[in-house]
Amino acid sequence: MRFRSIISVALFCALITGSVDCVAQQGNESPAKVTQALANWGDRNVELGAMEERGNLDFFQLGAPNVIYPDIPQFGGPNSVAGQLAEDAQVESQYRWEGLYDAASDRWFDFKQSVNQRRGLQFGVDESLFYQVATQSSGKSDGFSGLVRCFGQWDPFHQHELKNRGFLVFKVENRHRLGTITPFELSFEAGSITPTGTFFNAFDFGVTNLFWKQYAFQENLVFAIGKIDVTDYVDVYALMNPLTHFINLSFSTNPTIAVPNQGLGAAVGGMLTGKLYFQAGLSDANGQPTQSGFGTFFEDAEYFSYAEIGLTSAKDRIYLDNTHLTFWHTDARQKSGTPAGWGVAFTAQKYFKESWLPFFRFGYSDGDAALLQTVISTGLGYRRGNNDVAGVGISWGKPAENELRDQFSSEVFYRFQLSQVLAVTPDIQLVVDPALNPHEDVLAFFGIRLRAAF
Repeated sequence: MRFRSIISVALFCALITGSVDCVAQQGNESPAKVTQALANWGDRNVELGAMEERGNLDFFQLGAPNVIYPDIPQFGGPNSVAGQLAEDAQVESQYRWEGLYDAASDRWFDFKQSVNQRRGLQFGVDESLFYQVATQSSGKSDGFSGLVRCFGQWDPFHQHELKNRGFLVFKVENRHRLGTITPFELSFEAGSITPTGTFFNAFDFGVTNLFWKQYAFQENLVFAIGKIDVTDYVDVYALMNPLTHFINLSFSTNPTIAVPNQGLGAAVGGMLTGKLYFQAGLSDANGQPTQSGFGTFFEDAEYFSYAEIGLTSAKDRIYLDNTHLTFWHTDARQKSGTPAGWGVAFTAQKYFKESWLPFFRFGYSDGDAALLQTVISTGLGYRRGNNDVAGVGISWGKPAENELRDQFSSEVFYRFQLSQVLAVTPDIQLVVDPALNPHEDVLAFFGIRLRAAF
């Protein structure tokens, strides 16, 4: 079953690439009035939305790289489709193992660039593995799992010079258990109330993104509608991608926000001034990546909603110099017995000397819908001159259930960027007073991540 699911993801990638090629050939015959209407839209080099892509590239990459996908329109955080494409699309020579970057890699990236230029399709494929062991556990003491994804965005008109482009955004993935349990499950068996292996759970095959994204008003406004992942937009910051940065939920998605799984919804974002931005959205509170979601969205009619206002030093620094306030609400979910809840979150980050990124985050929730009632976390990210990225963070959290004790969590990671396509990330986490294991005072988690991105 696991093998068939992985093959299904690979076949989907091939199908998308081939289908876009055929449809795009027909799209070249689009009526002149459509072309003229598109030509009247704003300059696509003006990049607006909830996050600014160039700021992300400044932090995670060096120098003046050869970008496979220049000026990717961006709306969402670093683990959104556009954010991941932009980070993976940098081609540079400053890697530890230059021998891993060979002629085959050149041909592959040339092919991706050609598909984008001729067909308007930007895509990526990656495989991530994560093994983690805990020093103490009431059940299993280690977890191992993998994740394979095919993701991308397609401009059916493939008009690179036009303004206010629209994209069909997609992501399909298989999350597979390689050991007895996954690192996500290990967190709770050991006693941590926040997952120590975010993303590394298990489902056979799921569509986690399938939506239309459209820019408007000289790209001062962007909206998305379809099947979305709320965590790509809510309370995002530069070090929250569990595949390449922090992997403990205390430092990725805010654990005081009762975000639902991937489901039908809509999101909107834009710049109000040169430094002030906003975003808001609504999503199915009962969403599941393995279901279409039409039944739960329209019949159950239980929703998660949010609104965010943020301030940045400049539009091209929005990913790095960012202070924002997020408000959210979730309806009660009758079938699962989850109560309604609401809350507020605050994040501030500032990029210094083209290397250092300190951050501070706070969250509060009312009700029992989220894991934690209150969380305070802070930390520091660092980018080295050879493209390695390191991070250290510490967090305090008060569980939503009053009978559980407060938990302190910390994490240290170091991402060795071995080549353009390969990264290895050792990770150490320390949990003091684990909320779900009152018999232990301290838990340690040791893990290692391997990611290959093509």
